Amino acid sequence: MHSYDVVIAGGGMVGLSLACGLQGSGLRIAIVENQLPDEFLSTEPGLRVSAINAASERFLDYLGVWKGIEALRLSPYSAMDVWDRDSFGRIAFKAEDYGYTHLGHIIENDVIHKALWDRANSSSDITLLAPSRLKQVVRGENEAFITLEDGRMLSGRLVVGADGANSWLRQHADIPLTFRDYGHHALVATIRTDEPHQRCARQVFHGDGILAFLPLWQSDLCSIVWSLPPEKAEQMKQMDEQQFNHQLGIAFDNRLGRCQVVSDRAVFPLTARYARSFAAHRLALIGDAAHTIHPLAGQGVNLGFMDAACLTEEIRRLQKQGKDLGNYLYLRKYERSRKQSAAMMLAAMQGFRDLFDGDNPAKKLFRDVGLKLADTLPGVKPHLVHQAMGLRDLPDWLASPL
Repeated sequence: MHSYDVVIAGGGMVGLSLACGLQGSGLRIAIVENQLPDEFLSTEPGLRVSAINAASERFLDYLGVWKGIEALRLSPYSAMDVWDRDSFGRIAFKAEDYGYTHLGHIIENDVIHKALWDRANSSSDITLLAPSRLKQVVRGENEAFITLEDGRMLSGRLVVGADGANSWLRQHADIPLTFRDYGHHALVATIRTDEPHQRCARQVFHGDGILAFLPLWQSDLCSIVWSLPPEKAEQMKQMDEQQFNHQLGIAFDNRLGRCQVVSDRAVFPLTARYARSFAAHRLALIGDAAHTIHPLAGQGVNLGFMDAACLTEEIRRLQKQGKDLGNYLYLRKYERSRKQSAAMMLAAMQGFRDLFDGDNPAKKLFRDVGLKLADTLPGVKPHLVHQAMGLRDLPDWLASPL
């Protein structure tokens, strides 16, 4: 049996970030991941991208992977434009108006994952067990005992669930889950446009959906996330390219000229999830294992990175003080902090989702007036910019000036 201090179930972006955050602390860390990543990145942009905010950028820089991400590919965006189709409702932001060079970066998930994987793989503190799957976890008084499907056995003082929205670890720990079907599916694809995106992230609300154009590293390439009713999303996925391009241009008010899909189209359901507990004896949950939210504001992975940052701080503190890092009494500080952040974000996303759903004239007028006031009233936009950049969710230990 191999003994570790921290065993992380899930070698995705969030799980790897926690492992990298703990390296150099004197802890032995293992990551159990069910598949090896591709050795080489595709030359074509990946379908799944994330809007990495300033808080996550700071964390990734602390982990020593930001320069690696920059060396691969990313797209900083310095402006945002949000509007309600066929109405006067609109709000726009420019980073320079608030003393920043950018508001965030659009980065392919595969790029972030590769940089973190390479970092973890180069650390003598971290053991990558891949491909491997959990078969059994027994949480004892002083240790957790883990059996993998291939028969290997491990022990750890703390087991961390970073194994995604359908977390095996969360389910087998019998942690209840509150969830809500948003009634929408997300269609994702890569789009080439006639006009350059000018490093501006754009989002339009229309009667039955929400469409985001996220700027990629080439000036005429964008990644789209189109939130639609399930039947409509599947219809748009199956539609021939010419008709799809036409419908996309209409939905986007032709803001960047003609649109041309240059990738496959993928569709996945959108569900809000919230674990009743983010920690238990010898167990902590981070990322999608603890919560999932609507991609409306691109905050899902940022929430996960802040989970990892907060848990990194707590584990390091407990280790330094010689305390039992798997004791639920000590893990409660992490749980309280992150449950509050996740609950606030879930509530905000649900409120936006309800407000911008449908073409009811009274609701449309209300949201258009709201957007207009937010765009013009003094003091509102700076607050929204700080929120979007994640600066209000930044742990104290990462909160030096950005």
